[in-house]
Parts: sequence; structure tokens; C-alpha cells
Amino acid sequence: MLDRVLNKNKPKHTWRFFRSGGFDQVRLETANDLQNLSDLDPKLWTVLNCPTTGLEFDARTAALLDTDGDGQIRVPEILAAVKWSCERLVDAGILFQSQGLPVSAIADHDAEGAGIKAAALTVLQYMGKTPDDALQVSDFSDMTRLFSPNHFNGDGVVAAELTDDADLRQLIAEILDTQGGTPDRSGVNGVTTASVSAFYAQAQAVLDWHKAGADGDIQFQPLGDKTAEAVAVFEKAQAKVDDYFVRCKLAAFDTRAVDALNPAPSVYAVLNNRAIAQTDVDVSALPLAAVGAGQSLPLGEGINPAWSSAIQNLLHKVIVPLLGETLGQQDSLSAAQWADVSARLSAWRTWQAARPDTAVHKLGVERLQAIVAGEGQQALAALIERDLAAKSFGATVDAVEKLVRFQRDLVTLLQNFVSLSDFYRGEEKAIFQAGTLYLDQRSCELVMRVNDMGRHATMAPFSGCYLVYCTCERKGEAPLSIVAALTGGDVDELMVPGRNGIFYDRQGRDWRATVNKVVAQPVSLRQAFWSPYKRVATFIETQLQNFAASRDKDIEAKTTAGVTNVAAPKEAASNFDIAKFAGIFAAIGLAVGAIGTSLAAVAAGLFSLAWWQIPLVLVGVMLLISGPSVFMAYLTLRRRNLGPLLDANGWAVNTRARINVPFGASLTGLAELPAGASRSLVDPFAEKKRPWKTWVVLSVVVVAVVVLWYQGMFASLLG
Repeated sequence: MLDRVLNKNKPKHTWRFFRSGGFDQVRLETANDLQNLSDLDPKLWTVLNCPTTGLEFDARTAALLDTDGDGQIRVPEILAAVKWSCERLVDAGILFQSQGLPVSAIADHDAEGAGIKAAALTVLQYMGKTPDDALQVSDFSDMTRLFSPNHFNGDGVVAAELTDDADLRQLIAEILDTQGGTPDRSGVNGVTTASVSAFYAQAQAVLDWHKAGADGDIQFQPLGDKTAEAVAVFEKAQAKVDDYFVRCKLAAFDTRAVDALNPAPSVYAVLNNRAIAQTDVDVSALPLAAVGAGQSLPLGEGINPAWSSAIQNLLHKVIVPLLGETLGQQDSLSAAQWADVSARLSAWRTWQAARPDTAVHKLGVERLQAIVAGEGQQALAALIERDLAAKSFGATVDAVEKLVRFQRDLVTLLQNFVSLSDFYRGEEKAIFQAGTLYLDQRSCELVMRVNDMGRHATMAPFSGCYLVYCTCERKGEAPLSIVAALTGGDVDELMVPGRNGIFYDRQGRDWRATVNKVVAQPVSLRQAFWSPYKRVATFIETQLQNFAASRDKDIEAKTTAGVTNVAAPKEAASNFDIAKFAGIFAAIGLAVGAIGTSLAAVAAGLFSLAWWQIPLVLVGVMLLISGPSVFMAYLTLRRRNLGPLLDANGWAVNTRARINVPFGASLTGLAELPAGASRSLVDPFAEKKRPWKTWVVLSVVVVAVVVLWYQGMFASLLG
């Protein structure tokens, strides 16, 4: 309620507008304009949203403005950025000043402002500047300078550089080696509360596991230090031996199964016609020995040759050491003896299965005991706590960067969003202008990037502009597509794609540009006036070329046919047909006469007029020919509009931003000699003038005069 009353009593802001592009645009020149921007009717905004990419605008600033991350900068986001900037600055007028934000310009009337100001002073300190220096966007280009490894930065990640204690640095290195690291804001890997806790938990688990294995040495290590090797040999043969004894038990259960449990004779047919190796896969798949009811496993003869080596290792490294030397004199192993061997090794195997899966084993038992018994965990916890205590700077420095970027870029965006003053005033290029295209002795300033060729090809023709689409290439860079609007000069030679030019981007880098598409539209009234005559001339030239090519083809065909038939006997020579040639000459005479009569009639009509009327007639004829073309060009140029070009790139333009003829002429520069340049008109390679053209003109005049004389035209004029 109070806010409503205050707003009601608040004096209304007086807006100032300028007219350009055929519509009124608001002037944004003072802090008061920015503070009252939320009161400006959105219908008076030039743009309602624009993309964050494809612009000549800082991408980081655009991302800060795009608070919802949808890739578009919208009116509410603009208003929120302007409001926040005005609140955080002592005088919002600094947004219109040159780049650089003094710390004294930051308002510290509340807790947020005080925090931002304190963080700004810290940034200056880390940058090696004094409190009187202005903050620049470049101060935030490399965050590792602000968040160096030896500074507490509030992210809860502790690097080894944060301590001078050699033991603690070693402990941090061991945690990083076994647990991996977390990059802090400086980009250096460090440890966190989670990684420290995990490391100490794993260290304790490893020690407990070793302690469990040390209790009852005989139980866990029946063969002492050779137990591990014996278990490895045992496990290599265990599955095959178990398989053999299970088969024998099945044979004892049902004697009919004996044949089925032993390999069928057909199995050996696979091995019949090839050289068999002892390690052959087909041989290894056979049972360990012949299966019989209640049989023991032979340890010598009768064993599968693919397994003989493994069984001998099992005998000498496992069975004999566990069951005694007397077993070595036996030639077989019973199922009960095998079960005894398995039972004696089960404790070790169970203990090994419980071995913690962690990389801290590499540190060794003694080192782990020293780590667990020491105070390293408490020391690391204290370092992490100190780092988290500096969180206020880490969180606030983002706000400092945001404020510095808005001071540099926000007004620029407003002058391309709320209005298009940058584009129409021409002092600075608009953020959608990608650079300058040099093509066919002209420079095009209205050049935009093309992100979606299909969408652009659909929307852009409604702009009424003559458009040239180009693919630009530069070594070491990804190709880019651009569209340039030609608003001046002649465009006859641009109708054919494939022309090459040079594109200079906003960084001054040159790209090789190749025309790949043209959208033809009128460029100027002068071009439209002469276009009918050019089309007629082009038509006549094309017809003459076609006629000449046709005659050349006929002559070539007749010449070839004559050469082919030169050896053939000639028939009676054709008689000369005088009547035929007489008809041809008569037709030519009639044509010449008709043309002469027409010219005479035109000349008679002209000479029948007063002398001052003749130029008017000629002008009228020219207007009759060129008038429709000029009128259609006028209508097209009148509706030439920037909006569709921006809409095709994802903008939402809120008005018809016209490009009239005078403004269009400023967007395309034509080649002109520099002021004061000297020029020689002597061309040593100029074509020499021949008098035949003059004689042709004089002949036509003489013929016309003679025709008029015989028709009595001069007599009537003189009489």
C-alpha cells in the first residue's frame, strides 16, 4: 500500500525521443533515464528480446544478463540488471562514462554493498593495484590470479600451497594420489572434507584388514609366505578339478551316466585331420581325466595333456606341502583329500576376498599406521574451515565482476535494445553488425552473422534489401556464414554466385568471402531507371550470341560433312536457282523498306512538332519505359526494413526499423578517388577510335533527310 502511494506521488519522468528509421526512439543519456526505465511503456522499446550468441557483445556479460539461462535476453532481465546496477552505485551516471569502475563509486549503504566494496578492494590488492585505481573487466579475465592456490578463497578446497608444513603437504599429496583431487577456483587440485574423510576411513579399513590376517597365523597362512603363491596355483586348477569330482559323483549316483559324462567318440573327430597342440582349446575343454564311479584323480598317467602342467604345479606347490610328502608317492588324489586342501586354503581366500578395494594399499602398513596415529586429519580440517571462512569474498567477487561488466557493457546493450541509436547514429557499430564486407569496389557495413540458413532464407527477403550471402574462411578458424545488405552502387555483376571478396570482422581480422547466394531487390531509383534498357541490351546480346553460336554450329556441321563426303562421286551439279535468290533479295528489300518507313514515320512525327516539344516527347518515352520499374523500386525501397534481418537471427524486433535511401547510402560505401588526388586521363592501352561508327550515324541521318525530302516534309516546314 505504501509503495502504491509513493509511486502515485512520484513525479513522472520526462522522456526525450529522437526520430530515426521512420520511428521514434527513446534517448538514454542520464542516470535518471535508467532509474525510470521500468516506467517506459514496452511498446516503445525497439527490441523485446535478443539472443546471447552471434553478437558483437561480450559473451560473459550476456550470460550474466541471461539469468534464466534460456539463451535469450528479455525485457525483465534488462530491467533487473538496470535496477541492480543503479542500487549498487553511488551515481548511476557512471554507466555512461568510460570503462573502469572506481571503488568509491560503489554504494555501501547496506550489507550487500559493503561486502561488494570490501571484495573490490581485495581484488585491487590481488591485482597489485592501489585503492584509488579503477577496476577493469580485464582484472577478472583470469580468475586464477584472484583465487591463487596460496589464498583462502571460500570454496572449501585446500591445496598443498596453503600450508608450509612439510608433513601436511606430503599428506595432501598422498590423499590426492589415492583419492583424486577437486579443482579449486585457482584451477589447482586440492582436498576437501569428503576426500579427507574417505582417505582416513580407507586407511583404517586397510589396517583392520591386515590386523585380521595377522591373528592366528596358521589359520590364515597355512604355508607361510608361500600361501599366496599356492592359492594362485590352486585357483587356476580349482574349477577343472571340481568338475572332475562332480562328474565322478554323478557316475556313482547313476552308472548309466558314465558314457554321457565322458566325451563321445565323435568329439575326437574334430581333432582328426589337424596337428594337435597340448594347449589346444578343444583338448582343454575335455574332462580332466576319464570319469568313473567314485574314481580318484590321477596325478600322472591318464590326465588330460592340456592340464598336465597345471596339475603337476598343483601337486608340488599345494597338495604335497599341505598333505605331506607321503602323498607325493601316490599316483592319485581322492575327493576327500581335495576337499581337505580346499578347506585349509578357504580362510586365506576368504580374508583376501575381504581386502578393501582402495589405492591406499600402496602407502604400506607402516605409513598408514603413522597417518592414522598422527594429527593430520585435524590439521586439514582446520585448514578447510579457514578456507570456508573466506567464503564471503568468493561469493561477493562474482558480484564485483558483474558490476564492473555492467558498467562497461550495459548502456551499449540498451542502445541496441531499448533503442537502435548505435545503428542509426553511426558513431558506433551496432552489436548485430559483424564487420565490413569489401566486394566489387564497395564496402558493406550492414553485415550480420547467419546462424540458421534455413530460417534466414525464409525471413530475410521480407526486408526488401538486396542481400548477398557469403561463406567466410580463415586459416585456423571455423568457417562462418554472413549476409550483407547492398544499399548502393550497381549490382549487375553480383547476380552470379562465386564472386570473391574480403570480410573484416570487428577484431580487424580478414576472411576470404565467397558469394553463395543472392536475394535480388532494387538498390536505388537510378538503377531501376536504367534496368529496362539493360534488360533489353542483355536480351539482344543473348539472342545475337545464340544466333552466332547456331550459325557457327551449322557451318561446322556442313564443313565436317563436306570433308567426310569428299571422296564420294559428285552427282550432277545443282543448277543455279535465280528465282530463289531473287525472292531472298526481295524479302531483304521489303524488310529494309519497312524499317525505313517506320523510321521515316517516327522522324516525320517528331519534325511535325515544335522544336521545344521534341525533348518532352523523348523524355515522355523514356518515362513510359522506365516508369513502371522506377515505381516498383520506389515501393520496395520504401518498405526496406531492418526487422526481418534481425528476426531471422532470433531477435524480437518491436518496430519497423526502416532503411531509407539516404540512410542506406551511408551503409554502403562506393569507391571514390581521395580528395585532392591527381588523375591522368591518358590510357596507353585505350581502344583506338575508328570512324566507322560516325559514318554509320551520318548515313542514317542522310537517309532520313532524303526520305523526308521526298515526302515533302521540308517543304511543309519551310512553307
